[in-house]
Formats: sequence, structure tokens, C-alpha cells
Amino acid sequence: MMLGYVIATKTSTANPTLTEAIRQLRAEGVVVAGACQINDDPQDGSPYHMDLHMIPSGRVIRISQNLGALSSGCRLDPTALEEAVGLVEASLDGAELLLANKFGKQEAEGRGFRPVIGAALAAGIPVLLAVRDETLPAFHAFTEGLGEELPNDPAAILDWARRTVAELA
Repeated sequence: MMLGYVIATKTSTANPTLTEAIRQLRAEGVVVAGACQINDDPQDGSPYHMDLHMIPSGRVIRISQNLGALSSGCRLDPTALEEAVGLVEASLDGAELLLANKFGKQEAEGRGFRPVIGAALAAGIPVLLAVRDETLPAFHAFTEGLGEELPNDPAAILDWARRTVAELA
């Protein structure tokens, strides 16, 4: 399978797992393009910031916005997300694997990383990502069930990625 995914829930994030697996793959020489999401953990009770760490450049793009203390709406900054997507798309040439962060609400609606996921798969580049449980139906509709669900475990993700990249080499 060219598409591996980990299911993320509100209580179980896949970000640290994917970040660790990608760190190891890059250390092994796998050419990875994409973005890892790393959220900070403010100690003052304020909402966390969502930052995308771009691969391979290392550039950090904050994709959350401060909407004020009383706001309960979505804090995603769609302009920042699209900037990150553009950078990822520009880095696909020569990549052996794409980390597409996640298939979330934006992707379910046809935006965000969705076009890059399609472009990578069309170019023969395997894709690894997290899928929010609430967007799983839209993900399956987009991929027509062609993805392989992976455990939220770095060893399992590494095994899938190594096997998939080796099969295409």
C-alpha cells in the first residue's frame, strides 16, 4: 500500500509518534518531504499553539491563531496552512516519502493537504499521515479505501515506511 495512516482521536494524538518515526527514517537516509505538527503545552491554561515543522527545511509555520480568551471557534489559520501546503508541494521532487501531517477538517472539505496527497500518490510517492476519527468517512471516500491503517506505534510505522520505500526503490 502506498498510503499509510494512523487514527488520531481527541484523546490520542498521532503527532509525537509520526514525528519520532520520521526522525528515525531521515536519520537512515530516507528522503522525506512534508510537515510534522508539534503543539506546545502552555502551563497557564491558555490554548496551545499548533506549529508545523516543515521537512526537510526545518522552517516552522504557526497554523493556529489567537481568537481571544472567550472564543470557542476553530483556531486554525487557513492562510498559514495553505502556505505550509505550498512549501510541501514544492519539496516533493526527489522525495521517497510524504508526511502529510493529517487528514482533518480542511482536507475533508477538499483543501489543506488533500491536493498534495493526491499529487504525491500520482507521482508514486508513498504517503504517511494521521486521520482524525471524525474525518475518517471523508478520508475513505477520498482514498476509495486504498489506505493501510497502522497502529499508533513508531515501530509499526517504521516497518511500514521501510517496506514501502524499499518496494519502490
